Amino acid sequence: MKPNLRSLPPRGSQILGIGSWQPDRVVTNEELSTKLDTSDEWIRQRVGIIERRYADSDETLVDMAVQAGRNALADAGLSPDLVDTVIVPNCSMPAQIPNAAARVAYQVGAHGAGAFDLNAGCSGFCYGLAVGSDLIRAASARYVLVIGAEKLTDFVNPLDRTTAVIFADGAGAVLIGPSKQTEIGPVVWGSAGEQADKLGIDEHGYVQQSGNTIFRWAITKMPSTAIRALDAVGLTVADIDVLLPHQANMRIIKATEAALRTEGLRDDVTIADDIQYSGNTSAASVPIALDHLRKQSRMKSGDIVVTVAAGAGLTYAGQVLVWP
Repeated sequence: MKPNLRSLPPRGSQILGIGSWQPDRVVTNEELSTKLDTSDEWIRQRVGIIERRYADSDETLVDMAVQAGRNALADAGLSPDLVDTVIVPNCSMPAQIPNAAARVAYQVGAHGAGAFDLNAGCSGFCYGLAVGSDLIRAASARYVLVIGAEKLTDFVNPLDRTTAVIFADGAGAVLIGPSKQTEIGPVVWGSAGEQADKLGIDEHGYVQQSGNTIFRWAITKMPSTAIRALDAVGLTVADIDVLLPHQANMRIIKATEAALRTEGLRDDVTIADDIQYSGNTSAASVPIALDHLRKQSRMKSGDIVVTVAAGAGLTYAGQVLVWP
């Protein structure tokens, strides 16, 4: 006779705290135009960025993740020794081992916590949030710290205007924990590995991308993923209060918005536009933008937030959150 596992009460998951961290150095379009064949007008029209943040040479991905994690813990008012899992989505660690998460866990005070990195490119945070939420719902973890962190400037050719004007550095974190009600919806995700060569690291160690191909793919995949995420929780596009797409490019964000307008997106919806002053921070973009929306009082308790991202892999993911 097979043994039965102890019956566990069903439980949901929720966001308990949020925090972000960006480097002090602000890089404007005017500064880049002195080094590249570009201009402030071209950058604003093509990608919608006004300025971005670059980390100093001695500021690491781990450093930024630790600061964002500490801010999320402080926001939640939770002692770090209660955190039992740390997940650090990223795609810009300088070496595969050791991972970032174990060092981040130790430095934030979550000593002995389970810790792993997760690489799904720009979709990484949505993937990490889904994994953390499901760990809580399955009773494998109680408090999970998910930190999207990137130092992309280590992998950008400073003379390539197609990437140098876009990518930036930073970290964003959420602390999630158990809830009587499910406030983090199920993830809708997928991949298109047949197009893996469209965005990656070249033989020189620099980010390279087929911009037009990625653009066409993203503006199709992101709206449909958002709709599927809403379907998964029994909601419609008309229920969205906050739309938070990955901050890749303002044209992609606008195209996603336009596609969802045809499906009933309301005129009063808040749409994240953090790309303007943060640039594209890959796995860090969604949590940084979420923290900035909160600080700008552009969200309120009970709001239905839809996050959706697409990026290297190629990967995509979306989920519905109830803002606490």
